[in-house]
Amino acid sequence: MAASLLSCTNLSPANAATGAGINTEAADAGFVEDVGEVDPVVVTATRTALSADDTLAPVTVVTQKDIARSQARSTIDVLRGLPGVTLSNSGGPGRVTTMNIRGANTNQVLFLVDGIKVGSATTGRTQFQNLPVDQLERIEVVRGPRSSLYGSEAAGGVVQLFTRRGGGPLQAFGSLTAGRYQSAGIAGGIRGGGERGRFNLSGNFDQTAGFNACTGRGAPFFDGCGTDEPDADGYSNTGVSASAGYDFSRQLSVDVNFLRSESDIDFDGAFQNRARTRQQVAGGRVRLRPLDFWDITLTAGRSWDEERNFKDDTFVSRFDTRRDTLSLQNDFAIGSQHLLTLGADHQRDTVSATVDYAVDSRKNTGVFGQYQGWLGPATLKASLRYDDNEQFGSYTTGDVALGYALTSDLRVTAGFGTAFTAPTFNDLYFPGSPFFAGGNPDLRPEESRSVELGLAGRTGPVDWNLDLFETHIDDLITLVPPTFAAENIDRARIRGLEAVALGRLLGTDIVANLTLLDPRNEADGPDNGNLLAGRPEQTFRLDLDRRFDKIGIGATFFAAGRRFDDPANTVRLDGYSLLDLRASYAFSDALQIQARLENVFDEDYETVAFYNQPGRGLYVTLRYTPE
Repeated sequence: MAASLLSCTNLSPANAATGAGINTEAADAGFVEDVGEVDPVVVTATRTALSADDTLAPVTVVTQKDIARSQARSTIDVLRGLPGVTLSNSGGPGRVTTMNIRGANTNQVLFLVDGIKVGSATTGRTQFQNLPVDQLERIEVVRGPRSSLYGSEAAGGVVQLFTRRGGGPLQAFGSLTAGRYQSAGIAGGIRGGGERGRFNLSGNFDQTAGFNACTGRGAPFFDGCGTDEPDADGYSNTGVSASAGYDFSRQLSVDVNFLRSESDIDFDGAFQNRARTRQQVAGGRVRLRPLDFWDITLTAGRSWDEERNFKDDTFVSRFDTRRDTLSLQNDFAIGSQHLLTLGADHQRDTVSATVDYAVDSRKNTGVFGQYQGWLGPATLKASLRYDDNEQFGSYTTGDVALGYALTSDLRVTAGFGTAFTAPTFNDLYFPGSPFFAGGNPDLRPEESRSVELGLAGRTGPVDWNLDLFETHIDDLITLVPPTFAAENIDRARIRGLEAVALGRLLGTDIVANLTLLDPRNEADGPDNGNLLAGRPEQTFRLDLDRRFDKIGIGATFFAAGRRFDDPANTVRLDGYSLLDLRASYAFSDALQIQARLENVFDEDYETVAFYNQPGRGLYVTLRYTPE
């Protein structure tokens, strides 16, 4: 199979080998047999290290090689246009960016960094746009409800970012980038560790003078950003990551990891126009195998989301949130065809800010179990979780999926899952003002039910899959303009189709995916039947790459249909299409120069009303990456 931005199930016979329950880090360390690029090992879908095919989940895997080949300059570049994924960006690099998976709310997408939950407890968002792509080794995107394994926030899907890892001989790597808007970046690091050990230390600095982020209007309209500031809005990001681990024996290994990202962001706003943000993640895990069939993983971590806001360099506000997590997981391989997982999670979120929240901390404890079985041509997965939330009481969620291989090249899957999402601190308790509504302490948690039917196969050199899904959500939380009060929508329904194809044709690597979405408000009232805000009805992405000895060429085409910026569907954002071209020349196996021309036709478009997006731009990178 051609290497690509997307992994597709390859219908190979399932193998629940001893040790399959250990996570991806253990697989990299040699605890699990490497199945290679054709059928990559993933961990996010089931919390166990299995091939993508064995998980039964719709999952997209992006490797560091994929990122380098596509010349992506940010996580936004990587995630835009992946199957089922919708992004809405408020004015370019570093600005607020929301992500929907299969039409689910932004707060229904769980982000993990090396297995540690990240994100803001106040907004419910993860500032993934500020997590430096140069620090990443791999990204896994799982679509569909995963509350039965992860609890709240995973109703729409899970995105896991893995930072760079070491191992093997000592090596240095790095890159230099320059381009339009006075953009410049430098990244690099060292890694190594030998056969049993591994370490990595890397960093980056990126900056751009930017462009005018918003064309809003001030009083009395307060459209968009609520002001007219026609200036260039700059952005800078500094990141560092470190990881280390050691395999004391086949029965015991230890890993620690750390990621820090600091950003300085100029934007347009009536009440504030600059932000300084800092995100940090620190974690550690111990993996123990007391018996050949029993793996134990203990994971502990802390993530910080910190923000300082200013108006013309005058301090305005501070918001700091912290998330502490502890997880114990047991994986039991019962013979070669059954895998049982039992575990428990504990989480504590705390908030500290210059505004007063009626409640500034809460805890959640969850216990979960999962069974996976490979029974001839059939594969079965079932999971169940019980959460005890300090504020909202207990919730039980479940998931079941069945796959059946009709032939060696054709498989059908079906699944059903339930999920819940607790309101954020801002939804509940944010203080009001003369212009904006405050939090609504009467909000109810969101609850959902999803069904899915899939078909995956191989035709000649092309792997493909089709997934139909439908989700019903009770008490969906939305912000209603003009005061942006948080309210529950009694009922919402989302239907969709995802189609993916990839392979190598005539020497060219091809990856294509199409997502059709019908997200509807079904609550009684004036918005009944309207499209849910911020979700385009169609998205399409096509990636083409080909090599001619030392020369590589490629292109990415992305198109999105119309979307509405408000629940009343009165603010329509037109569809748009983007074409990016890229080329590279390899001076050696390790050193190459790359060039990427973004937005070739200089498309003028918005994903959030009144907020601008980058125009045509050329970016050149010198990259050193020894194998």
